Amino acid sequence: MAPKENQWLAHLFMICSNIKLTAPEESIELARLGIHELNQGDSNMDVQRKLEILADAAKYDASCASSGTEKRDSSDGKGMGSTAPGMGICHSYAPDGRCISLLKVLLTNACNYDCLYCVNRASSNVPRARFTIDEVVKLTLDFYRRNYIEGLFLSSGIIRSPDYTMEQVVSVARKLREEHHFRGYIHLKTIPEADDALIAEAGKYADRLSINIEMPDETSLQQFAPEKDVRAIRRTMGRLRLKLDEAEENRGAKTKARPQRFAPAGQSTQMIVGADSASDHTILHTSSNLYGSYKLRRVYYSAFSPIPDASRALPLVQPPLLREHRLYQADWLMRFYGFDVAEIVDDSAMLPLDIDPKLAWALRHRDRFPLDVNRASREELLRVPGFGTKAVERIIATRRTTTIRLADLARLHVPKHKALPFIVLSDHRPSPHRLDDARLIERFKPKATQLGFGF
Repeated sequence: MAPKENQWLAHLFMICSNIKLTAPEESIELARLGIHELNQGDSNMDVQRKLEILADAAKYDASCASSGTEKRDSSDGKGMGSTAPGMGICHSYAPDGRCISLLKVLLTNACNYDCLYCVNRASSNVPRARFTIDEVVKLTLDFYRRNYIEGLFLSSGIIRSPDYTMEQVVSVARKLREEHHFRGYIHLKTIPEADDALIAEAGKYADRLSINIEMPDETSLQQFAPEKDVRAIRRTMGRLRLKLDEAEENRGAKTKARPQRFAPAGQSTQMIVGADSASDHTILHTSSNLYGSYKLRRVYYSAFSPIPDASRALPLVQPPLLREHRLYQADWLMRFYGFDVAEIVDDSAMLPLDIDPKLAWALRHRDRFPLDVNRASREELLRVPGFGTKAVERIIATRRTTTIRLADLARLHVPKHKALPFIVLSDHRPSPHRLDDARLIERFKPKATQLGFGF
């Protein structure tokens, strides 16, 4: 590849990696342009400028990860890319600590809908652009060859109709897979109410499909996105689940015919946090319902970020990012630790920001502690603050052959500071008054620090 082209690709990648909002003076008033006129004028815009606009427009979608798909590689020399074990995408981290990214763009940020919380809404004063199918394919392949990315995350504003938009998105994946034999990771956004045949084709080429439920409460969605229908979103989720279940059954069937592929990494969704008045209990209850009804792999939580020319119905400031973090921790407790929503947070309540939800539960249920690490069940151990799922597995494996002592905790990667008040070991037992002390919570809160003056 010529040095000049290398520099061009490197510059484009920096655009993806270091995204900044476009200055107001560069904005285009979409209300003055019809979608057709916009698409016609878009042909004169170079790929670099399109990437600046459409990579920036995609940054608000947090629902991208590469876990759970089938293993593929191109070691046979017949394709390009892989989904090797441990690979992540889009600010995810591999087990060895590497940050691995993906090309995360919109096919277009033009949209027929006017969702108040969305920077790409129809009435938004932002620059607009649209990639051709070939441009997205070429960018993906070029970035992959330069070892910049491991895959593609592709979404789009809705133009003309859901079917037209979905067909355009699917065409990118089809071309990558069939014409260029791309074997890397592909995540496609599903358009609500798109034709069933298009969804089936999307699952044939994509590793994961996702459709954003947007708001945890139906009333909020009606208020902020009146053109969207929560029932239509859930219908599409239900159709995806049926196809995923069918694909799973076919994989388990003992037949010579190769089962038809459908999104082996499943489906996910995203909710905006803090744009409405929904409590953490409401958000987690909605997530629990989605996991149970549609077998989602992940629910992503995206803290609302104020946008230019925002509606007065939206809050003026964003919620604390720590709230988003606590919701992810609570979500983890539901998925991997056996907690129910009612155990994590009370009705109409919020998660505490100063301590994590598992510690908060333990402090509310001190009567269940201290717990004998050498005798407790796996389910009981998972409820101990500081005990992760891997640590619990190591504890169970170790105690089969020896008695666990205080010195063993470091080797088992257990944070003693958080766990010791709640556990009993052969050479450690917390004093009863320490566990019952009303000031125990102060031990775990972050220490106050003096604010600096910046000089």
